[in-house]
Amino acid sequence: MSRWDRVGQCAAYGAALALAPYLLIKVSWVVGSLLGLLPVGAGFGKAEWVVLNSATIAMAGVGIAVALALVRPWGMRIPGAPFVFCAWVGTGFLVPVLPYAVLGSLLGSADDRRETGTDPGPSMPGWEAALVQFGFVGMGLGLALALPAYLRRRWPDAFVGRLGQGGRDAFGVPPWVVVVGATVGLVWLYWAVGGTVGVARPGERDLAWNTLSGLLGLWALVASVATWAVLRGRPAGIPRWGPMALGWLGSGSLFAWSGWKLPFTLYLAVAQPADAALPENLALAAVLHLAAVGAGAAMLRALVRARPAPRSA
Repeated sequence: MSRWDRVGQCAAYGAALALAPYLLIKVSWVVGSLLGLLPVGAGFGKAEWVVLNSATIAMAGVGIAVALALVRPWGMRIPGAPFVFCAWVGTGFLVPVLPYAVLGSLLGSADDRRETGTDPGPSMPGWEAALVQFGFVGMGLGLALALPAYLRRRWPDAFVGRLGQGGRDAFGVPPWVVVVGATVGLVWLYWAVGGTVGVARPGERDLAWNTLSGLLGLWALVASVATWAVLRGRPAGIPRWGPMALGWLGSGSLFAWSGWKLPFTLYLAVAQPADAALPENLALAAVLHLAAVGAGAAMLRALVRARPAPRSA
């Protein structure tokens, strides 16, 4: 076993362990709310609260399974397509926003949980909030280290070669993908630096919201540029693994975060709870999230179908 594989093994087990407390906390929230022992989150009825947290329980369970699959022998035998999808969503959720997770821990803000829709619930005690943040950061760092080692073992040719060395880099390039991704990213960056067009409640903005919007907007632009570079083979000569990795993370961020926030946005638009609101215009936010989901999925498809130049005999 190589040194990189040993690092990946430790990181994968660490990621699964780090996320386990989050899973247990969410189970306690669901059970507690059903038994009337814990309050439901602001803006939610009991049914919506149980559904929301049941979804995060399932997501955490899948995340732990993905982490273990990166190092266990059975992980090399599971079908590639569903595993790649789950790993892509998981890294898209966690790795690009690691700076935000650290900042959220330092700020201790409840508003960031409202914005992300991850824990828009009853006020957590400090130890519980620390475990939640530790789970996110630990899982993100673990996937960032363990996933490349797994991919190198299972698909060693995926990142070989350099841009512009032939192959099928330019196969099936959909220009709308990078245009839509870049447009969404620019809107989010515009909001992050204080833009008010499309913001219905400027007073609801805070540092956490601006930070998350800026990070997601930046990664949307990174995804667009990296995908275009891989598919067009330019700038020629740089190693393919760099833009492939950036395209993977950026497209996963587009799909995962908007795929999570779209139902939450639609719920607020329909239910219009008095004690929960987002800064942005809900109709515009829903359109942007829908566009981001489509662009992210199309970018992954394009990256997977791109082919490096065949190795010489």
